[in-house]
Formats: sequence, structure tokens, C-alpha cells
Amino acid sequence: MKIISKNFKLLAVFLLVLGITGCSDDDDGNPQPTVCTADAGTLTATASSVSLSGGTATISATANGDIVIPANYDVTYVLTSGTNLVIEDAGANPSFTVDEAGLYTIHTLVAETSDNTDANFLDLSVINFGTTTGGDVLGLVTSNNLCASLDVTGAPVQVTFTVVDLAIDAGFTSLAAALTATDLVSVLQGDGPFTVFAPTNDAFTALLNATGLDLNNLSADEEALVTNILLNHVIVGSNITSSDLVSLGSGYVNTGATGPNDANLSLYFDTSNGVVLNGQSNVDTNNVDLMATNGIVHVVNEVIDLPTIATFATTNPALSTLVAALQYADTGTPTVPYIATVSDVAAGPFTVFAPVDDAFLDGTNGILAELGLSGFGEGTGELNAATTDAVLLMHIVSGNIQSSELPNGTVGTLGGDITADNTNFTLTDANSRVSNIVTSLVDIQAVNGVVHVIDKVILPAQ
Repeated sequence: MKIISKNFKLLAVFLLVLGITGCSDDDDGNPQPTVCTADAGTLTATASSVSLSGGTATISATANGDIVIPANYDVTYVLTSGTNLVIEDAGANPSFTVDEAGLYTIHTLVAETSDNTDANFLDLSVINFGTTTGGDVLGLVTSNNLCASLDVTGAPVQVTFTVVDLAIDAGFTSLAAALTATDLVSVLQGDGPFTVFAPTNDAFTALLNATGLDLNNLSADEEALVTNILLNHVIVGSNITSSDLVSLGSGYVNTGATGPNDANLSLYFDTSNGVVLNGQSNVDTNNVDLMATNGIVHVVNEVIDLPTIATFATTNPALSTLVAALQYADTGTPTVPYIATVSDVAAGPFTVFAPVDDAFLDGTNGILAELGLSGFGEGTGELNAATTDAVLLMHIVSGNIQSSELPNGTVGTLGGDITADNTNFTLTDANSRVSNIVTSLVDIQAVNGVVHVIDKVILPAQ
């Protein structure tokens, strides 16, 4: 609302001027002040907050019965917007329809606005809606020494268009139904900001058909599951635009969903070919950056599943050799059925130190070159399944250990002890080989564990 556009001192003057102005002559012909009895009184908003629906919202107020209207004076209700009290509309009733979110205030104005021959005539025709402010009205009153009264405080109403309102307005009925079934409506009507990846109705139908979930008849466990799935589409505390994602290229963000120890789950995005989330859900580039008062919405074509360790291993191309190692170890007699385990939402939780591709393949630092091996296989000069199994076990710790919880000292992996330095973020194996934890790629949280990326393969004791 564009409150008087000068300063707060002018606002005080405004109130005084509107309360006592006008004059008359005494018996000697000298001008004498006349007490102005006009009093706009006060208003109470029908609702302090309303939501846009179908693109509009009606806001209204009720007079509190303390208005004083001098003879021949008129009552006009004035709608202003923003903190500068920009005048948007005026009428005979304290009810207005608006089509944009924001802060509005309904004021009462008591003034002579009909008789242009009256000394106190206030000419409202000079008001340009959307431009004229309370400061401009102040100028009219003070320069013409008029008797008038305006309830400057008025009845404020916040008009919102939350991400929930946007979803409903855009026809995402399945998302709206899921939010209602899980009591998440009030959460996403909060202050935010929220970045929401909104699945289409078809995407939700596919999920419900595949899982057999009935949003109208959820058990407590099912409701918890659906709640977490929905929150896996929400980034809390940020407005992330499509251009932000594209400029980043690829990376991880935390969602509102939670995993082991209530740690927030990660979401991997890759913009090398459109915008793909966790390797499965594509952002509709024709339906992005839909703005709400408490966030931003991007439409996606699939419901984003709760991620597993396998999700992050298989979607990030920098970890493709690790995936190949897991797959090859499974061809032998693995200590752990790797692919099945890291894909199992009920497994673990585990902490995985994940070597990047260069840790395996780079000619200078890669373990295959370091050991004089050509690749994975059972032939001479290849890393066989049994040895691959032993190497992989050195990268897995039982439990969900985030980077902030990394101990300083001995860490027991499934394959043997290593030494962690939580100051320098390094891991040292029994062969005194040092792996650096990539600090920009830690705490990649899945439902069955957490991944920290490292730059060197950890070996069993030689």
C-alpha cells in the first residue's frame, strides 16, 4: 500500500489537516477557524487474508459504527495497494474485486465530493487509479484547506496466491487432492518460499495405478509415504527458477522429504538435455516459472520417486564406472548383492564413499592404471569380480553418517578399517593411500543411505 508518499511526519500532518480545517468570518470580517466534525471512523476487514481463485478475489470490510458524516457530505470507500497506499479503486461500498496478489487496504473517506460550489469540495476526478497516492491526496487537502476525514489505517487485507492456489487454479486436481489427503495444504500455504515440481494429473494417475494407493482411504503408513513423496517435489526456502537450474547445469538440492535420521532427501537435476530430475522426471519447459506469492512452480511429467543410493549412482554420469563395478561384482559371488541392495528402499541405511570415474580410469590417478589393469574381467590384467567385491566393501559403512557426523579417526567399513580426518576431509586406507572427500558433493541423501563423493579408490590392505 502506498502510504503517504512523503514521510511519516507528513502522515501526522495529514491526519491533523483532515480533522480540523475550513474557516468562517467573525463579526469583524476576520477569518476564524471552524471545527471540522467529519470523522471517517474505523473499518474491520471481513477477512484479513484471502486467496485468488479463478484469477480474482473479493475483499471487503465492515464499518464499526463510529463514523461522523456532516450534512451534505459523502462517504467514499477507497482501495489502496502496497505500503505506499496507491489508490486502486473507489466506490460507495467497502467491497472490491482484485486480480493480483498483494497487500490491500480499504479506507473510509468522509468529504464533500458532490457540490463543486462548496468551499470544502474535494475533487476526486483528479485521482488516477494505479498512480495517485495518499501523498497526492494530502496535497489536495492541504493546498485547498479542506475539511475532510480519511481513515488512513483502514482495514488491511492480504491477498495471496500460494503454490497450492496456483496448483488448483492451473487444474492440477490430483496434486491438490494428494495435498488435501496428507494435510500438506496448510504447509504449502505458509510463508515459504517453496520451489514445487508439480506432477500432472496423468503422472499422479500412473502413480496411483502402479501402487494401488487410494487417496480417499490411506492407512497411517500410506499417508506417511504419500506425504514424503509429495515433499520430495518441494524445495523449501528457495525460489529456484528454470534459468537457475540451466545455469547450474547439474547438481543436487535438498527437498522437504526426509530419510534416515530425518535427514532431508537430495534431488539430482541434469540440464544437459532438457531438465531431468533424478533421472526420471522431465520438467515441461513450456510450463515453468509459474509464480505464486510464496514460491514458484514447475510442471513435471512424472511423479519423482523417493531416491535410493542406486538413483544417485545411476543418474550422475560421473559415477558410471562405480555402477559398472557394482554390476560386475554381482556377476561373481558378492559379499553384498550390490545393485539389489543399493536399490532397496528398505535396506541399510548405508554410508557410501563413491569414487568418481577418474578415480578408476584416469591414467595418472585411476586405480586400474595404478594396478596395471585394463578393466573389469576375469582375464589376465583385469580386475576380477572377487577383487572388485573386496574393493567395494571398503567404500561402504553401516549406518547413515552425514559429513557433519564424520568421526576423526578409525572408521569401520564392511571391508576393513580406514582413517578419517574430519578437518581436512580425507580418508586414508591401510596402504596409506589418501582419498579426498569432494566437499561440494557430500550428504547426497537417499532413503536407504547417504553418499559422499571421493576422488580416489580405497583399497583393502595389500
